[in-house]
Parts: sequence; structure tokens; C-alpha cells
Amino acid sequence: MPSGPRARLAVAVGLVGVLGLAAGWLLHAGLTGSGPAAADPTVLADFLDVRTPDLTTAAVVVTTVGSTAAMAGLAAAACVLLWLRGHRRDVLFLAAATIGASALFRLLKALFDRARPPAATRLVTETNESLPSGHATMSLVVVGALVVVGWHAWGVRTRVAVLTGATLWVLAVGATRLYLGVHWFSDVLAGWLVGATWLTVCVLVRRTWPARATSRAGPAGGGPAGRTPARSVDGGPADLLRRDAVDLRADPPDADGEHPDRADDVDDRGTGR
Repeated sequence: MPSGPRARLAVAVGLVGVLGLAAGWLLHAGLTGSGPAAADPTVLADFLDVRTPDLTTAAVVVTTVGSTAAMAGLAAAACVLLWLRGHRRDVLFLAAATIGASALFRLLKALFDRARPPAATRLVTETNESLPSGHATMSLVVVGALVVVGWHAWGVRTRVAVLTGATLWVLAVGATRLYLGVHWFSDVLAGWLVGATWLTVCVLVRRTWPARATSRAGPAGGGPAGRTPARSVDGGPADLLRRDAVDLRADPPDADGEHPDRADDVDDRGTGR
């Protein structure tokens, strides 16, 4: 296991690289019909075969709540709440993750310009490009970013429960896009990988902020870098100065400027220097 900051950073950068390569491979597969995209027609047909009125109603609800607009709204509401509570750093992280994910999937859609499944299979109306799935990307990034924000405030059981619920939600949103016939299987996979890559980049940047803030602030104690705060250890110079100040208040000098009652104290303490 990596133990030093540089080792952990190397692992994080490596993870970004692996996720980025996987996302790129899936995008290429979706564009060319190779790899996982070869199963697109079969997977779509399987979802069409299990349609029922009740499942369709549930799928429409989930896909609406998990839409790109709804996820952006959730992120915005969370940013307001975090701002009011003074968590400015979390606001910046969540906003950057959400805005970046939205811009990224829109750019990729325009770049690849992949057609959606045939209109006859669609149960909801969609007008933009298919690859990657914006629902898959945004649900993973926004929900994942919220998990990151709250992670250190939760206990183990809460972490497991929230992470499980978040994972199931992201999977459910992706599945509804296939069930409703508006995305190919490879679109959803690519959306998840694009979202995971971007979220990992945001988390990596977020983890570097405390180190930079510490290096600017200097050592603990609030002073500039390279300076050591004055010590007040009993018997040290600072303590002698403090005791002398107390003695001056308790034993003011006489008319000749002498402190007769302090002669014995000086003898007991030596020179004090």
C-alpha cells in the first residue's frame, strides 16, 4: 500500500489515466460499433421485451429525477446549503465537478454526433446526440461528488449505506435510458466512464488544496514559515519575563528606584540570563 504523499498522488494519477483510457476506448467502440457496442442491438431488444406499464411509469420517474437538469438542480441546492454553512471549499468542488461534467458530455456529444436508437423504440422524446449518455455522466458525477463531500462526516455504517444507495441509483438511471429506448448500451457505459474520470480528476485536485494552503500558511502555530513561536515553559526566558512583570506590579520601586524586596529573589534565581 502506498504510504507517502507522492506515492498516493502517483496512484491517483494512474487511476485517472486508466479511467481515461477506458472511457476513450468505450467512446471509440460506440462510434465504430466495435467491442461492447457490438452488443448494442441485442441489449436494446432485451430491454424492449421486458416492458410493462408499471415498469414504464417507474422508469420515466427515475429518468426524470436523474436527468441532467435535475442533477444540476440538486448540485445547485447543495451548493447553497454548503455556502450558508460556511463550507466554501466544498461549494467550489461540487460546482466545478457539476459544471465540468455538463460541459464535457455536451462537447463529446457534438464531437461524435452518434444517432440514437430508432424513434420507434423510444418511450420519451430526446433530440440531441446519443454518445455518451448525459444522464449516466451527470448522475455519477453529482451523486459521487455529494458522497465525497459528506464522506468524512459519516461513520462506517453510514458510508456503506450511502455508497450502496448511490451506486444503485446511478445504475438505475443508466438502466432507464436503455429501457426507454433512447440510448445504446455503449452510450451508457461511456457516460459512466467519462463521469468517473472527471470526478476522479476533481477529487484529485481537491485533495491537493490542503497541502497548498499549509505550505502558504507555514508551520502550525500561525506564524510565518521558518519562525518558531515563543515558548512559555516554566523556568524559561518567557516565564522569567512574565514573573518580573508580576513582581513590578506587586512591588513598585521606592523613591530611589530600588526594589528592596526583590533582592532575595534575584539571588535565588541567579542572573536570570
